[in-house]
Amino acid sequence: MKLLSHLNNYISNNYINFREFVLIMKLPKFRPALLLLLIPFLANSQSIEEEALDWLTEFIKIDTINPPGNESRAVDFIANILESEGIPYQTAESAPGRGNLWARLKGGGQPALVMLQHTDVVPADEKYWTVDPLSGEIKDGFLWGRGTLDMKGTGISQLATFISLHRAGVPLNRDVVLVATADEEAGGYFGAGWLVDNHPEIFEGAGLLINEGGNGEQREKELLFQVEVTQKVPVWLRLTAVDTPGHGSMPNPTSSMTRIVDALNLIRTNPFPPRMVPAIDAMFQSLSLSASAEWEEPFSNMSQTIKDPDSLLKLQNYSPFLHALTRDTCSITRFEGSNKINVVPPEAWAELDCRILPDRPSEIFVQGLKGLIKDTGVDVEVIMAFTAAISTTDTVLYEAIEEVTGERHPGSRVTPYVSTGFTDSHFFRDLGIPSYGFDPTVVPESEFVRIHGNDERINIAAYKRGVIDHLAIIATVVYD
Repeated sequence: MKLLSHLNNYISNNYINFREFVLIMKLPKFRPALLLLLIPFLANSQSIEEEALDWLTEFIKIDTINPPGNESRAVDFIANILESEGIPYQTAESAPGRGNLWARLKGGGQPALVMLQHTDVVPADEKYWTVDPLSGEIKDGFLWGRGTLDMKGTGISQLATFISLHRAGVPLNRDVVLVATADEEAGGYFGAGWLVDNHPEIFEGAGLLINEGGNGEQREKELLFQVEVTQKVPVWLRLTAVDTPGHGSMPNPTSSMTRIVDALNLIRTNPFPPRMVPAIDAMFQSLSLSASAEWEEPFSNMSQTIKDPDSLLKLQNYSPFLHALTRDTCSITRFEGSNKINVVPPEAWAELDCRILPDRPSEIFVQGLKGLIKDTGVDVEVIMAFTAAISTTDTVLYEAIEEVTGERHPGSRVTPYVSTGFTDSHFFRDLGIPSYGFDPTVVPESEFVRIHGNDERINIAAYKRGVIDHLAIIATVVYD
């Protein structure tokens, strides 16, 4: 009777409605998940989603803008919460102020599940924001601040899940590992990459990983949950030219600057040929199911669509993101020559942010680009390049995402997703660990421009629901 009374209070306070409760309880595998949802409430006057919102509000106020990062501040914040729960953890700095943290809940013999998050955020120029980017201000039903979407919000959802598992005290079928890292926004070399190289024991026995990169998206026709399974591979290049310097009034036939310009013009005017890889083709086919009449047929048959230049141009105007999934790309992002207007410099350089489809080694791409510009006398240096890897959808974690979101959001659909950007997941796909980018918090399509942009924010009601959804997904995986 006491449990029923608590349950009635839980439901009446709108933490979960009665219909959702019944739907979940009808499925035997979800009963442990629902029990888990109730445990924190029974133990505390405050629900776990309310705790998560409070934590996130304070987390946003911690300045971890990268550069310089100062992620040790975030590590201290998370560590204090874990200590208050009696959960052991470990920390390590890859460099002064570049903190990383990991903690483990012991379970049975199934391959461990890793929940990965980064604590650094990108810079924010306050003069272009409606609020202080580090204020954690609540207004208009939103929590505002840098990191709410990328990815302190997801990180706190992971923390809430981890703590709820600990509080429940129910035996787990596998270890669950919480990892908070530095430096993702600059490549992960002081964070996830450093941990893989210096603390490989963290990931021994890991068979599943969940990270940022996908989410629920409310579209015009349906609610779509996108699970990131791979990424376009970043290949960052520096082009360097050396030639005779001189006075700007007496130009030579060639110079370091003209060589760089010639090389960049060749790259700009020779777009890489379009091609379709299976993971991206599957993504387009899934998108066709909810696309407008104009795009339903082109998306369902992208192997043919990409053969038509007019269709590709139309796609680029419609969605630069989707167009970027049809070919390798290079963006000219940095350029430097002389520091004085009347001096022809001895050396000039430019940097390219290239992203290639995940179906071939980066070395082949670089070799082709070098061949394209070989007559310009420009050298090509690889600054950064990752390997390509695609995570299978045939896992209990992907299945749990499908089942839980289906029950919690009737009529929604789950689809694999390919990102044009990159996350730390590639470090772990290289280790053979199926890794997914996913947060079940539903974000309207119009809000995505705020990621790395101005006035980043998250809807509070959607976030609270996402915390519970995340907990239910993980509980489904770690309880038999």
